[in-house]
Amino acid sequence: MVAAGEWLASALVDAGRVEGEIPNDWKQGRTCYGGLSSALAWRAAATLLPDLPPLRSAQIAFVGPVEGHVTGSARLLRRGRSSAFVEAELKGPQGVVLKAIFACLDERPSRAELAAAPAPPGPAAGEIPQELPESAPAFVRKMEFAHSLPPDETGEPLLRRWVRLREREGLDATTELLLMGDGLPPAAIRLLDGTGPVSSATWTLNIVTADPRTHDGWWLLQSRSDQAQRGLSAESCEIWNSAGEAVATGSQTVSIFG
Repeated sequence: MVAAGEWLASALVDAGRVEGEIPNDWKQGRTCYGGLSSALAWRAAATLLPDLPPLRSAQIAFVGPVEGHVTGSARLLRRGRSSAFVEAELKGPQGVVLKAIFACLDERPSRAELAAAPAPPGPAAGEIPQELPESAPAFVRKMEFAHSLPPDETGEPLLRRWVRLREREGLDATTELLLMGDGLPPAAIRLLDGTGPVSSATWTLNIVTADPRTHDGWWLLQSRSDQAQRGLSAESCEIWNSAGEAVATGSQTVSIFG
Protein backbone atom coordinates (compact mmCIF):
# COMPACT_ATOMS: atom_id res chain seq x y z
CA MET A 1 0.00 0.00 0.00
CA VAL A 2 1.49 3.32 -1.11
CA ALA A 3 0.86 6.35 1.13
CA ALA A 4 -0.13 9.52 -0.73
CA GLY A 5 2.43 11.76 0.97
CA GLU A 6 5.28 9.38 0.24
CA TRP A 7 4.30 8.96 -3.40
CA LEU A 8 3.78 12.68 -4.04
CA ALA A 9 7.20 13.43 -2.52
CA SER A 10 8.88 10.81 -4.72
CA ALA A 11 7.13 12.16 -7.84
CA LEU A 12 8.70 15.63 -7.56
CA VAL A 13 11.50 15.84 -10.16
CA ASP A 14 12.28 19.55 -9.97
CA ALA A 15 10.50 22.83 -9.29
CA GLY A 16 7.30 22.69 -11.33
CA ARG A 17 7.89 19.15 -12.64
CA VAL A 18 6.54 15.78 -11.49
CA GLU A 19 6.84 12.24 -12.83
CA GLY A 20 5.78 8.83 -11.59
CA GLU A 21 3.95 5.56 -12.08
CA ILE A 22 0.34 5.59 -10.88
CA PRO A 23 0.20 3.08 -7.99
CA ASN A 24 -2.20 0.19 -8.54
CA ASP A 25 -3.81 0.70 -5.14
CA TRP A 26 -4.76 4.28 -6.07
CA LYS A 27 -6.57 3.32 -9.26
CA GLN A 28 -10.28 3.97 -9.72
CA GLY A 29 -11.13 1.65 -12.57
CA ARG A 30 -8.86 2.56 -15.49
CA THR A 31 -7.82 5.89 -14.06
CA CYS A 32 -6.20 7.28 -10.94
CA TYR A 33 -8.41 8.41 -8.06
CA GLY A 34 -9.22 12.04 -8.90
CA GLY A 35 -8.05 13.41 -5.56
CA LEU A 36 -4.56 11.98 -6.05
CA SER A 37 -4.21 13.17 -9.66
CA SER A 38 -5.40 16.64 -8.59
CA ALA A 39 -2.88 16.65 -5.74
CA LEU A 40 -0.13 15.62 -8.17
CA ALA A 41 -0.97 18.56 -10.44
CA TRP A 42 -0.95 20.86 -7.41
CA ARG A 43 2.44 19.42 -6.40
CA ALA A 44 3.85 20.65 -9.70
CA ALA A 45 2.16 24.05 -9.37
CA ALA A 46 3.01 24.61 -5.70
CA THR A 47 6.73 24.04 -6.26
CA LEU A 48 7.00 26.32 -9.28
CA LEU A 49 7.64 29.45 -7.20
CA PRO A 50 8.76 29.72 -3.57
CA ASP A 51 6.37 32.47 -2.47
CA LEU A 52 2.94 31.65 -3.90
CA PRO A 53 -0.09 33.10 -2.06
CA PRO A 54 -2.51 30.55 -0.56
CA LEU A 55 -4.47 28.40 -3.00
CA ARG A 56 -8.07 29.68 -3.13
CA SER A 57 -9.49 28.12 -6.30
CA ALA A 58 -8.70 25.02 -8.37
CA GLN A 59 -10.31 24.33 -11.75
CA ILE A 60 -9.56 20.81 -12.92
CA ALA A 61 -10.49 19.00 -16.13
CA PHE A 62 -10.16 15.22 -16.16
CA VAL A 63 -9.35 14.98 -19.86
CA GLY A 64 -8.59 11.26 -20.02
CA PRO A 65 -7.61 8.24 -17.93
CA VAL A 66 -4.65 9.04 -15.66
CA GLU A 67 -2.84 5.71 -15.82
CA GLY A 68 0.58 4.18 -16.26
CA HIS A 69 3.61 6.46 -16.38
CA VAL A 70 2.60 10.09 -15.91
CA THR A 71 4.60 13.30 -16.29
CA GLY A 72 3.48 16.74 -15.20
CA SER A 73 4.57 20.33 -15.54
CA ALA A 74 3.41 23.74 -14.38
CA ARG A 75 3.79 27.22 -15.82
CA LEU A 76 3.02 30.65 -14.47
CA LEU A 77 0.20 32.36 -16.36
CA ARG A 78 0.36 35.64 -14.46
CA ARG A 79 1.81 37.03 -11.25
CA GLY A 80 0.22 40.15 -9.78
CA ARG A 81 0.82 42.01 -6.54
CA SER A 82 -1.61 39.78 -4.63
CA SER A 83 -2.31 36.90 -7.00
CA ALA A 84 -0.70 34.17 -9.04
CA PHE A 85 -2.35 31.98 -11.66
CA VAL A 86 -0.58 28.71 -12.38
CA GLU A 87 -1.49 26.16 -15.04
CA ALA A 88 -0.59 22.50 -14.51
CA GLU A 89 -0.80 19.65 -16.99
CA LEU A 90 -0.44 15.89 -16.61
CA LYS A 91 0.45 13.67 -19.55
CA GLY A 92 0.20 9.90 -19.90
CA PRO A 93 1.03 7.44 -22.68
CA GLN A 94 -1.90 8.75 -24.76
CA GLY A 95 -1.19 12.47 -24.29
CA VAL A 96 -2.78 15.08 -22.04
CA VAL A 97 -4.91 13.49 -19.30
CA LEU A 98 -5.48 16.37 -16.86
CA LYS A 99 -5.46 20.16 -17.04
CA ALA A 100 -5.69 22.45 -14.03
CA ILE A 101 -5.63 26.15 -13.28
CA PHE A 102 -4.78 27.11 -9.72
CA ALA A 103 -5.62 30.61 -8.47
CA CYS A 104 -3.43 31.60 -5.52
CA LEU A 105 -4.74 34.77 -3.88
CA ASP A 106 -3.84 36.95 -0.92
CA GLU A 107 -6.64 38.30 1.27
CA ARG A 108 -7.33 42.03 1.63
CA PRO A 109 -9.65 44.26 3.69
CA SER A 110 -13.15 44.53 2.22
CA ARG A 111 -16.60 45.91 3.09
CA ALA A 112 -18.18 42.75 1.66
CA GLU A 113 -18.70 40.26 4.49
CA LEU A 114 -20.76 37.06 4.15
CA ALA A 115 -19.85 33.86 5.96
CA ALA A 116 -20.42 30.48 4.32
CA ALA A 117 -23.04 28.30 5.99
CA PRO A 118 -21.82 26.03 8.80
CA ALA A 119 -22.18 22.26 8.63
CA PRO A 120 -25.73 20.88 8.90
CA PRO A 121 -26.60 19.31 12.26
CA GLY A 122 -25.69 15.66 12.58
CA PRO A 123 -23.32 13.17 14.20
CA ALA A 124 -19.89 14.42 15.19
CA ALA A 125 -16.76 13.49 13.25
CA GLY A 126 -16.20 9.75 13.38
CA GLU A 127 -19.09 9.17 15.80
CA ILE A 128 -20.90 6.58 13.64
CA PRO A 129 -18.28 4.64 11.62
CA GLN A 130 -19.34 3.32 8.24
CA GLU A 131 -18.27 -0.20 7.34
CA LEU A 132 -16.87 -0.61 3.85
CA PRO A 133 -18.12 -3.50 1.71
CA GLU A 134 -15.64 -6.23 0.86
CA SER A 135 -15.90 -5.16 -2.78
CA ALA A 136 -14.62 -1.63 -2.05
CA PRO A 137 -11.59 -0.81 -4.24
CA ALA A 138 -8.16 -0.38 -2.68
CA PHE A 139 -8.12 3.42 -2.94
CA VAL A 140 -11.37 3.66 -0.95
CA ARG A 141 -9.81 1.54 1.80
CA LYS A 142 -7.14 4.20 2.21
CA MET A 143 -9.89 6.33 3.80
CA GLU A 144 -12.17 6.03 6.80
CA PHE A 145 -15.83 6.98 6.51
CA ALA A 146 -18.46 7.88 9.10
CA HIS A 147 -22.16 8.63 8.74
CA SER A 148 -23.53 12.17 8.81
CA LEU A 149 -26.94 11.55 7.23
CA PRO A 150 -29.09 8.73 8.68
CA PRO A 151 -27.81 5.32 7.48
CA ASP A 152 -31.25 4.55 5.98
CA GLU A 153 -31.28 7.67 3.76
CA THR A 154 -33.43 7.33 0.65
CA GLY A 155 -32.79 7.94 -3.02
CA GLU A 156 -32.46 11.72 -2.82
CA PRO A 157 -29.40 12.70 -4.92
CA LEU A 158 -27.42 13.87 -1.88
CA LEU A 159 -24.39 12.34 -0.18
CA ARG A 160 -22.85 13.54 3.09
CA ARG A 161 -20.11 11.67 4.92
CA TRP A 162 -17.26 12.25 7.32
CA VAL A 163 -14.07 11.21 5.52
CA ARG A 164 -10.52 10.80 6.81
CA LEU A 165 -7.33 9.69 5.09
CA ARG A 166 -5.72 6.84 7.03
CA GLU A 167 -2.12 7.89 6.28
CA ARG A 168 -1.58 11.65 6.34
CA GLU A 169 2.16 11.86 6.94
CA GLY A 170 4.02 14.29 4.69
CA LEU A 171 0.90 16.15 3.55
CA ASP A 172 0.38 19.87 4.01
CA ALA A 173 -3.17 21.06 4.72
CA THR A 174 -3.93 22.21 1.15
CA THR A 175 -2.69 19.00 -0.46
CA GLU A 176 -4.68 16.94 2.04
CA LEU A 177 -7.81 18.94 1.21
CA LEU A 178 -7.38 18.29 -2.52
CA LEU A 179 -6.84 14.60 -1.81
CA MET A 180 -9.94 14.30 0.35
CA GLY A 181 -12.17 16.73 -1.54
CA ASP A 182 -12.97 14.07 -4.14
CA GLY A 183 -13.60 11.38 -1.53
CA LEU A 184 -17.32 10.92 -2.26
CA PRO A 185 -18.75 9.44 -5.44
CA PRO A 186 -20.93 11.75 -7.55
CA ALA A 187 -24.34 12.19 -5.92
CA ALA A 188 -26.05 11.17 -9.16
CA ILE A 189 -25.25 7.60 -8.19
CA ARG A 190 -28.30 7.86 -5.90
CA LEU A 191 -30.44 8.05 -9.02
CA LEU A 192 -28.93 4.77 -10.22
CA ASP A 193 -29.90 2.78 -7.10
CA GLY A 194 -26.42 3.22 -5.70
CA THR A 195 -24.56 1.51 -8.54
CA GLY A 196 -23.64 2.48 -12.06
CA PRO A 197 -20.76 3.83 -14.13
CA VAL A 198 -20.18 7.54 -13.52
CA SER A 199 -17.12 9.70 -14.18
CA SER A 200 -16.18 13.25 -13.21
CA ALA A 201 -15.40 15.42 -16.24
CA THR A 202 -14.54 18.63 -14.39
CA TRP A 203 -14.11 19.67 -10.77
CA THR A 204 -13.94 23.18 -9.31
CA LEU A 205 -12.93 23.72 -5.69
CA ASN A 206 -13.15 27.15 -4.03
CA ILE A 207 -11.29 27.24 -0.71
CA VAL A 208 -12.95 29.80 1.57
CA THR A 209 -10.12 30.08 4.10
CA ALA A 210 -6.41 30.77 3.75
CA ASP A 211 -5.69 28.06 6.34
CA PRO A 212 -7.81 24.96 5.58
CA ARG A 213 -7.28 22.79 8.65
CA THR A 214 -9.26 20.24 10.61
CA HIS A 215 -8.83 18.18 13.78
CA ASP A 216 -7.69 14.56 13.64
CA GLY A 217 -7.98 14.39 9.86
CA TRP A 218 -11.80 14.38 9.61
CA TRP A 219 -13.55 16.39 6.86
CA LEU A 220 -17.30 16.53 6.28
CA LEU A 221 -18.00 16.18 2.55
CA GLN A 222 -21.31 16.77 0.82
CA SER A 223 -22.25 16.39 -2.83
CA ARG A 224 -25.63 17.06 -4.41
CA SER A 225 -26.90 16.53 -7.93
CA ASP A 226 -28.69 19.72 -8.96
CA GLN A 227 -29.72 18.34 -12.35
CA ALA A 228 -29.22 14.99 -14.07
CA GLN A 229 -30.43 14.57 -17.64
CA ARG A 230 -29.27 12.96 -20.86
CA GLY A 231 -26.13 11.42 -19.41
CA LEU A 232 -24.81 14.45 -17.49
CA SER A 233 -25.14 15.57 -13.87
CA ALA A 234 -24.45 19.10 -12.62
CA GLU A 235 -23.36 18.80 -9.00
CA SER A 236 -22.51 21.11 -6.11
CA CYS A 237 -20.29 20.22 -3.18
CA GLU A 238 -19.31 21.56 0.22
CA ILE A 239 -16.57 20.72 2.70
CA TRP A 240 -16.49 21.53 6.42
CA ASN A 241 -13.85 20.83 9.06
CA SER A 242 -14.45 18.82 12.23
CA ALA A 243 -15.64 21.96 14.04
CA GLY A 244 -18.37 22.48 11.43
CA GLU A 245 -16.64 25.49 9.86
CA ALA A 246 -16.90 25.91 6.10
CA VAL A 247 -13.65 25.15 4.31
CA ALA A 248 -14.58 24.88 0.63
CA THR A 249 -17.39 24.93 -1.89
CA GLY A 250 -17.31 23.57 -5.39
CA SER A 251 -18.98 21.98 -8.36
CA GLN A 252 -18.62 19.02 -10.69
CA THR A 253 -19.79 18.03 -14.13
CA VAL A 254 -20.32 14.28 -14.15
CA SER A 255 -20.78 11.89 -17.06
CA ILE A 256 -23.34 9.12 -16.46
CA PHE A 257 -23.14 5.90 -18.44
CA GLY A 258 -26.20 4.11 -17.10
